[in-house]
Amino acid sequence: MKRRGITFRKVIDLAIKIFSIFFVAITIVMMGWIIFTIIDQGYGSLNWAFFSEATAPYGVPDGGIANALFGTLLITLGAAVIGVPTGILGGIYLAEFSNKSRLGDLIRFAANVMMGMPSIIVGLFVYALLVYTTKHFSGFAGSIALAIIMFPLVLRTTEDMLSMVPNSLRESALALGMPRWQSIFYIIFRAAKDGLITGILLAVARVSGETAPLLFTALWSDDWPTHFFTEPTANLTVTINEYATNSPFTTMHARAWGAALLITVIILFLNIVCRLIFRHTKNG
Repeated sequence: MKRRGITFRKVIDLAIKIFSIFFVAITIVMMGWIIFTIIDQGYGSLNWAFFSEATAPYGVPDGGIANALFGTLLITLGAAVIGVPTGILGGIYLAEFSNKSRLGDLIRFAANVMMGMPSIIVGLFVYALLVYTTKHFSGFAGSIALAIIMFPLVLRTTEDMLSMVPNSLRESALALGMPRWQSIFYIIFRAAKDGLITGILLAVARVSGETAPLLFTALWSDDWPTHFFTEPTANLTVTINEYATNSPFTTMHARAWGAALLITVIILFLNIVCRLIFRHTKNG
């Protein structure tokens, strides 16, 4: 086989570097443009009333997003309570007990499929499972939908982090007479805690900006989320959708931009924290 000349290989290498830098620059510019637009349009809506008052009906000039923010926190917290423990337990099974079994391979395959599943499909599934059967939307149904999205992310992250822990730690714990479950929770978990926290935060950031599942489950409301299990629950993403697309009033458009700025800051904060934790884990 004839080898390529050194000049040709250098030219190809340079071309690939130029194309890579070009497309990275486009990505950075587009991200910066989006963030700048959100800040420019949403900054003017941020005031005390915006954070302290509930959303107002269409046409009412006053109002804020306090109930939507509180509802988002409740829905996300409910999703974390459901999705994080189950995902961690599933990751423990895959990393510590599956031993490359067929069941373990099937669970991994199912988790990978779930990670690539459109979120609107999850929302439709929970709608048919809970909303249609109970005849009402609810924040709890929204939590179930987000928990289904979180579950495979937490599961695979937990498996990867636990698999990175050296086997010598497991053997040392067992040699000291510790039961298997104690060695996992007191030794293995402690060694992988930064990675586990990073995976949980990434899963939370992943579901914090979801809109489609909540349109089918939690829907939207101008009331405070006092009936989380039985009535539609206010949340930021659906509020943004309602105010930006279904309202003809400029005041509501401004509140939609303000809510978009708020949720962007929250997601950026979670991602930055994840990066810092991951860097600490890598350096450690």
